[in-house]
Amino acid sequence: MTLRAYLDSLSGKKVAVLGVGVSNRPLLRLLAGSGACVTAYDRRDRAALGEAADELTALGIALSCGDGYLESLEADVIFRTPGMRPDVPQVVDAVAAGAVLTSEMEAFFEVCPCPILAITGSDGKTTTSTLIAEMLTRAGVRCHLGGNIGRPLLDITDEIAPDDAAVVELSSFQLMTMKKSASVAVVTNVAPNHLDIHRDMAEYVDAKRRVFAGQTPENRVVLNFDNEITCGFAAGAKGRVMPFSKQPLSGDGVYLKDGAIWVNAGGKAEKVLETADIFLPGLHNVENYMAAIAAVWGRVPTEAIRRTAREFHGVEHRIEFVRELHGVRYYNDSIATSPTRAIAGLRSFPEKVIMIAGGYDKHLSFAPLAPEILSHVKTLVLCGATAGMIRAAVESAEGFSQEKLPILETDDFSQAIELARANAAPGDVVILCPACAAFDKFPNFMVRGKTYKDYVNSLPE
Repeated sequence: MTLRAYLDSLSGKKVAVLGVGVSNRPLLRLLAGSGACVTAYDRRDRAALGEAADELTALGIALSCGDGYLESLEADVIFRTPGMRPDVPQVVDAVAAGAVLTSEMEAFFEVCPCPILAITGSDGKTTTSTLIAEMLTRAGVRCHLGGNIGRPLLDITDEIAPDDAAVVELSSFQLMTMKKSASVAVVTNVAPNHLDIHRDMAEYVDAKRRVFAGQTPENRVVLNFDNEITCGFAAGAKGRVMPFSKQPLSGDGVYLKDGAIWVNAGGKAEKVLETADIFLPGLHNVENYMAAIAAVWGRVPTEAIRRTAREFHGVEHRIEFVRELHGVRYYNDSIATSPTRAIAGLRSFPEKVIMIAGGYDKHLSFAPLAPEILSHVKTLVLCGATAGMIRAAVESAEGFSQEKLPILETDDFSQAIELARANAAPGDVVILCPACAAFDKFPNFMVRGKTYKDYVNSLPE
């Protein structure tokens, strides 16, 4: 189905868009010209929406805002914002009355004219998605990168040609109601995350599984065989499984051997890339490269993969070097919104670091993080809603000593950076590595990371 045909199918229908956030605003503009009767729903009041409310009204879109904004929900088609659970009572009632529940990304899967490569996982999604797009681009493929990475794609569908490639990062929230699967699906890993939103771990795992559940034997699913959950996905996969692992594999797949990444495909083994040639630090980035290589193998030549390793310097907020001041190097790893991601960040440095951690509580255990902090951190600076929880986990860990690991605590983010600076000596590394989401103090991890970088860059010489 083309985008035009899809929009024509909505003409004359009542269409509800739940959430007037960044991902849904291009969708609302698109729907405004479809002939549908469109209503935008948002929990914020009109004044809080500001210019966005005026723009939507000028487009002929009705608004339902503020307290009780969903009480009047009545529609033929409902576009759910990713952050909203599909079992909200008003949504459930509307679906029971005949409404079709979908989303901007689900609609894109319906109309995209080119192959889709979809990436999900608990950690590494954005870097892996970006690596795939970089490799395809260097191979001469016109690539469209979007989804959870921050760029909606439905509104640019008319610009996409059949020979292009769409690379989409998908969150568990986007996948909860996804019915179609990509031609290439990648699951980087699965570990406890977002349990403040998901009912339980089983629901979270099931959401991740949906990225490949609708595949056919002609499709490919890339799975991390070092992760117990994703390795278990292989048994139920309908597409061709292309695993990756830090250990040698007996069949087809991507693996590490003798300091290099190898690919075994069709019984032929090929050394693709020396890990020393990868600019990005950390074993987790080697894993991201293996996942990306498994996704593009057969479409991207080896030299394009090697060029990517040499030339790609990373994604903002992911162990991002900020500056060196008085011999101290400052890094921004604001994307480390879970304990597992924070562990990967800490393991990326050979020396012990000064770690700034803490933030919004996602109902995750910090017990697995505690021994890693003991091994990799020389001073721990805590800030935010979870400061006490992280402190308790670290102080309860075997081998903890206040003399060996000073723990400093403040509720002010700027003061946390100052405490880290005051305790740093030439040769030290200071890293914002929160192990938590940012919502206790910031709208998202990007704003947190930018605030950190701005403050660090403002420190006097």
